[in-house]
Amino acid sequence: MVSENEVQTELLPFLRVYKNGTVERLYKPELAPPSSTETSGDNGVWSKDTIISPDVSARIYLPKYTTNKLLPILVYFHGGGFCIESAFSTLCHQYINTITSQANVIVVSVEYRLAPEYPLPIAYEDSWTALQWVATHSKHGPEPWLVQHGDFNRLYIGGDSAGANVSHHMAMRAGKEELHGGVKIHGMFLSHPHFWGSKPLGSEAVSDRETSLLYRTWMLVYPNAPGGIDNPSINPFVKNAPCLAGLACKRLLVCVASVDELRDRGVRYYDVVKESEWKGELIMFEVEGEGHGFHICNPKTENAKEMFERLARFLQD
Repeated sequence: MVSENEVQTELLPFLRVYKNGTVERLYKPELAPPSSTETSGDNGVWSKDTIISPDVSARIYLPKYTTNKLLPILVYFHGGGFCIESAFSTLCHQYINTITSQANVIVVSVEYRLAPEYPLPIAYEDSWTALQWVATHSKHGPEPWLVQHGDFNRLYIGGDSAGANVSHHMAMRAGKEELHGGVKIHGMFLSHPHFWGSKPLGSEAVSDRETSLLYRTWMLVYPNAPGGIDNPSINPFVKNAPCLAGLACKRLLVCVASVDELRDRGVRYYDVVKESEWKGELIMFEVEGEGHGFHICNPKTENAKEMFERLARFLQD
């Protein structure tokens, strides 16, 4: 008999899974309310929550001072290893407020379902549902902010960490399946992308890879992944992974941080795209002396401000 208190997996300090299937979430992000048009807004930004499907929701951001000029649209996917964080968390809300304000874009920040309760590929399917929902507004749709203010010729996708991984998969899928209304992805940014593999790259540690947090997280969030940590979902460089020339976007910005454990994976991604037959505009941006997700956790530092400015320029072009 399995004891109710017998632990199967721990990803400390984030969550604990018991052998009876119970998930104890030790990390519970503080949630922030949206800033409606009836309030002053955050950083000159209004936001509201919407239901996309029974399983998928989002927070939509609109610059307060809009003109008759249509605005670029960013579909954003948050990070958190596919198992923590939220589009509605205070950290994510503050981050997207800053991007919306500085880049003067409409942002749809997607709330996808999390593992281990909803293992991958569910997050990918939820994110595709959200992206298709946004695309429907090129013709008609229930969300007036997108219909009235969105420029569907400048549709961007992007994310941080696991959200960057999701963005990659959305761009690859869009190369095989058409978005509603024939909408095309104009650009994509991958910030500190969450990729990994069994064989170390660059300065990555050679030993103890199967006991690392990255390995254990992947095996928790996608336990049935063929190939495990070398599944193309997490390792886009394995032999059976789709060619990155299939990325369905015209512009790509890859952001890395010099002391991020995932830095070399981001650089390899940039190099592999550059060496492929992909024909778009490719940009690498590296911040020295910073770690993973520094701009989200410490948004007021000078390096974070530089990061925001780079993202804003990319989304404005």
